Amino acid sequence: MPDTIRPVKTNSLVRNGLTLCFGIAVLASPAANAADGNGGIGLKLVAEGFTAPLNLIPLDDGSGRLLIADQVGTIHVLNKDGAQSDKLFLDLRSRLAKLNEGFDERGVLGLALHPKFKENRKLYIYYSAPLRKEGPAGWDHTSHVSEFKATASDYAQVDPATERILLQIDEPQMNHNCGRMVFGQEGYLYIGVGDGGAANDEALGHSPQGNGQDTTTLLGKILRIDVDKGTPYAIPADNPFADGKAGRAEIYAYGFRNPWGISFDRGGKHELFAADVGQDSFEEVNIVVKGGNYGWRVREGFHWFNPKTPTKAPESGPTAGPDGKPFVDPIVEYKNFKAFPKDPESKGTSVTGGYVYRGKALPQLQGKYVFSDWSQTWALPRAVVFAATPPGGGTEKKWSLETLKLSGQTKPYLDTYIVALGEDAEGELYVLTSGRNSLAGKTGKVHKLAPM
Repeated sequence: MPDTIRPVKTNSLVRNGLTLCFGIAVLASPAANAADGNGGIGLKLVAEGFTAPLNLIPLDDGSGRLLIADQVGTIHVLNKDGAQSDKLFLDLRSRLAKLNEGFDERGVLGLALHPKFKENRKLYIYYSAPLRKEGPAGWDHTSHVSEFKATASDYAQVDPATERILLQIDEPQMNHNCGRMVFGQEGYLYIGVGDGGAANDEALGHSPQGNGQDTTTLLGKILRIDVDKGTPYAIPADNPFADGKAGRAEIYAYGFRNPWGISFDRGGKHELFAADVGQDSFEEVNIVVKGGNYGWRVREGFHWFNPKTPTKAPESGPTAGPDGKPFVDPIVEYKNFKAFPKDPESKGTSVTGGYVYRGKALPQLQGKYVFSDWSQTWALPRAVVFAATPPGGGTEKKWSLETLKLSGQTKPYLDTYIVALGEDAEGELYVLTSGRNSLAGKTGKVHKLAPM
């Protein structure tokens, strides 16, 4: 799940196991139009009974079914009629590190089907396994990027015995794992990896300059590998450090803290978007380019960052990395309530990445990047949905940001935590929520953004 305020103090209602989600209104309201006033947009409940549904992707077999991965280790099949299948797609609970029932960022974090899934039945999962015996002493766990295969008789059933571990990444702390994965048009697998956890990119397992800026580690990066070649994979020849001399060969871009949500635009220029969770002051969305350095922990958003004063940005600092290449600016930045609790420009505490909308049901969102914030506070579920619009031209690169007021919504937030967004085969978008800031209960739900 996304990184948030470190849970030093847990709200008593959550600690006592009471549900804080009061429901999301989905009734049409003429006064609640969104996105340029071209009709209302609401949330249609699609499925429920999850703990923390972090991934929703189409089951690419022509059936119209969806796969929903729950952080606690189960992957479900949602039939076209909206009913859940009686059988799980895959159950990984026995292979996970022991998860906390309270706040935890480990679990099943990423799911991607091979571009030729209908032919080879291959899929890829990023999950948190116990620390391998070769792992550094005192570290928390090992992240696995593994290949599995669906059975020969059923696309909706995975044979657990087919697991082939492609990549193991040792993690010093339990948080900032990312684990989001997506295939590019060229058939390579892109993998988001957080900086290793703790805070400020410091502590056990963090380089003196921070893992985000250290190209000798996979932590704090977006990786790119070729799963169709090599043993267990191959390095694309044009990766920035493909020869392994100046950095790890798997690295595609670096300087990230916890990119909670990566996705390719299925239209337009097919750009790669990554929402990077900030420390205490600024949340950001980036367009990721090959070899780009996105600044963490030298920068947070457009601002310089000092780990000794995380809520006070320095007035000056470097504009480029050690190699002399300028940092890449985000396309969206907003203030975090943790550092700016009374600022009207503060919008949340933990950005949740989304997708450029290319569906047909909501033409008023066409070409906009739709994403969210997990919650405006740690203790209470107060999520917000956003749409970012690209600049019209000229030299401006920053996208304009608007908050979507959904049909039936009477408050400036939704009474839930938004843990992820999903996209189906037609480009329609889904909002995945949980009623709790923990891995307890079954308050997780899947909603579809729909006209209302």
